[in-house]
Amino acid sequence: MNKVCIAAVLTLLLPLATHAETFSIAALGDSLTQGYGLPQEQGFVPQLEGWLREQGHDVRVINAGVSGDTTAGGLSRVGWTLTPEVRGMIVALGGNDLLRGIDPANSRANLRGILEAAREADVQVLLVGLQAPGNYGPDFKADFDSMYPELADEFGTHYVPSFLAGLTDGIAESEAMGRFMQPDGLHPNADGVARIVATLGPEVETLIDRIEAASQD
Repeated sequence: MNKVCIAAVLTLLLPLATHAETFSIAALGDSLTQGYGLPQEQGFVPQLEGWLREQGHDVRVINAGVSGDTTAGGLSRVGWTLTPEVRGMIVALGGNDLLRGIDPANSRANLRGILEAAREADVQVLLVGLQAPGNYGPDFKADFDSMYPELADEFGTHYVPSFLAGLTDGIAESEAMGRFMQPDGLHPNADGVARIVATLGPEVETLIDRIEAASQD
């Protein structure tokens, strides 16, 4: 085969090789991400990685969830989470801030710091939101609920309103709590995680599309 033919073959194969490149997505979160109360293989990260691979994505998902973590903890860890192979990050934090009644202004500042670190590392982000109950008062709720979509808009990140939305997809909340939650009423069981992944997975595919588009710029 002459040099011209070899060059032509390599030119045809190069886009395929680039598309097949394996990269990592870090899931920065708390006990929901970490897989609290479940065998390792049944947690959110292994189930999400398996779902993505079934869809044909050669992606590794890194478990950067720490049970009990707050947005402050996530900010303290984001620097060493964003290793060179990480091209995307799922940020799902704030539940423990909410449980502790932390001022939403502090939570917002911590999330902003995480998003700034991701932007500095040229890492695409899927920001997962959360809604506060009304028992903290209307001002707290308004400040807390608004920080996720407003930060997503500020940083141009992909955004979904809730980590747990898939649990109640098509069924009553009371039924979902009985069928898909662990006895503590706070953490999903393995079947609940599967439902979460089925709903959140396509959003992660959008994140992957954004990663691939950014790599071509």
